[in-house]
Amino acid sequence: MSKTANLLDKSRKGYLNWDEYFMAIAKLTAMRSKDPNTQVGACIVSSDNRILSIGYNGTPNGYSDSTFPWDREGSPLDTKYLYVCHAELNAILNFRGGRRELEGSKIYVDLFPCNECAKAIIQCGIKEVIYLSDKYSETDSVIASKRMFDTCNVKYRQIELNKDIIIK
Repeated sequence: MSKTANLLDKSRKGYLNWDEYFMAIAKLTAMRSKDPNTQVGACIVSSDNRILSIGYNGTPNGYSDSTFPWDREGSPLDTKYLYVCHAELNAILNFRGGRRELEGSKIYVDLFPCNECAKAIIQCGIKEVIYLSDKYSETDSVIASKRMFDTCNVKYRQIELNKDIIIK
């Protein structure tokens, strides 16, 4: 065995791969959400594995979380759904660089994107979606997302986090 190969063999085993690392950041970011039911985080990454932006599901800037309706059921105006910015949209809106810098990037997200977030992902040039859960796969929103991604050549793939990763 060569000296170079010997040096490589001494590297630490069990380190996080890129997918695990960026998904763990998305999961950590989700912990900022004040939603009592669903916390989702997103991490946008360049093609050379640099973090471009992060976001989580929450209210728009300037809107008080304490007076915000967090209910899931009831009249639409009294539920969270008309008011919350999803993690993917927040990550896109939080990005402070030029639009071209998002082109060809990828987004890591806990939950498969809804159709509204899919439109924003496509529009800003993100080319890959890496997600953990697809629990709403049978909904019209997610079916529409997948149709749009397929039509616009946005790849998507589900990953599983190694159970040894602390962030749940």
